[in-house]
Amino acid sequence: MPDVIMPRLSDSMTEGTIVRWLRADGDEVKRGEEIVEIETDKATMAYESDHAGTLAIREPEGAVVAVGAVIATVGEAVAAPAEQAEPVAVGVAAAAEGARPAAVPPSELPANGASGNGRAAERRVKASPLARRIARELDVELASVTGSGPHGRIIKRDVVAAADAGVRRAGEAAMLAPAAVATPEGARRQELTRTQSLIARRMTQSRSTVPEFALEVDVDMSGVLRMRSDLKALADPAPSLNDLIVKASALALRRHPRANGSFAEDGFTLHPRVNVAVAVAVEGSLLTPVVRDADTKSLGAIAQETRELVERARAGRISPAELDGATFTVSNLGMFGIDRFEGIINAPQSAILCVGAVRDRPVAVDGEVAIRPIATLTLACDHRILYGADAAAFLVDIRRFLEQPMAMVL
Repeated sequence: MPDVIMPRLSDSMTEGTIVRWLRADGDEVKRGEEIVEIETDKATMAYESDHAGTLAIREPEGAVVAVGAVIATVGEAVAAPAEQAEPVAVGVAAAAEGARPAAVPPSELPANGASGNGRAAERRVKASPLARRIARELDVELASVTGSGPHGRIIKRDVVAAADAGVRRAGEAAMLAPAAVATPEGARRQELTRTQSLIARRMTQSRSTVPEFALEVDVDMSGVLRMRSDLKALADPAPSLNDLIVKASALALRRHPRANGSFAEDGFTLHPRVNVAVAVAVEGSLLTPVVRDADTKSLGAIAQETRELVERARAGRISPAELDGATFTVSNLGMFGIDRFEGIINAPQSAILCVGAVRDRPVAVDGEVAIRPIATLTLACDHRILYGADAAAFLVDIRRFLEQPMAMVL
């Protein structure tokens, strides 16, 4: 009977949450028919069946399941032998209310007399005997390892890879964890979604590992606002101010390869394509859909693509592929009246551009005081790849394109 496994829908995905089954247990499904909605570390998307037949659901809605683990089967139901022992529940998903327990091979059952401690929990993980022995020798926590064997089973190479990546026993992490804080009476705990959890991990990692510095520049937006006004009569949709900033950033990135690169331990990765991510606030989270090859696209094409990406992101219909591959990020809080701010770099990108509100300010023009629409741009940089003078030249180029916007279309 063909298995329906938890798919890997993005490069960083190690587990997924079953949000909603679109077909009921026992339904007849067709090949290519959407059967389940899965929340990954980046988005929620529907998954299509690769087979036709009767759907037998293994994991309930709300279950968190490792990539490669079986969540359902499609085909003829096979009755279990009468003498078969009661199967043992495995993993987080089986612990959820209404979960259907999965059978565990004898090599993976808890030892006789095992208590509910960490060792018993480790024995409930699906892993080969060799993988368990190597995990003990290398001091690797099996519960933290994603299996690549059949049905998500952990094998030797998974343990070795985890050890190389620095995965250690949960007890070690617990020693460094902050002390528990008492929950005030009446307080309500809200669990993180997969996306929120990913954001929390990445931003914490960025702040703790990336040596950041920031540069600011004030930009006279008179010229770019005039261009946008003229384009309103010519294009539908007309480029927004943020679209023009994305284009200016993309052209400047092409001139400054390190600003479009990333740091990689023993060197720099200089990306051949300029892919600009645009920070989008969605309910309870933040997504960064990517405008690919923004340096070669017209303002009209950027405007159209950005609107479609933002609409899909806010509707929860954006795909993980549309959130992957960014080489630079633009975050604009100007519409909220924020004058200036410093964002957190989305590692391994080398920088993030933060855009403040456009406000009328007094400035000196040819020795006279004049009122001009000014916006403050803040560039947060990874000092390991982007040094002060390089970052300054890059930011000045962005300002030049915005203050002389015709240069963006020539």
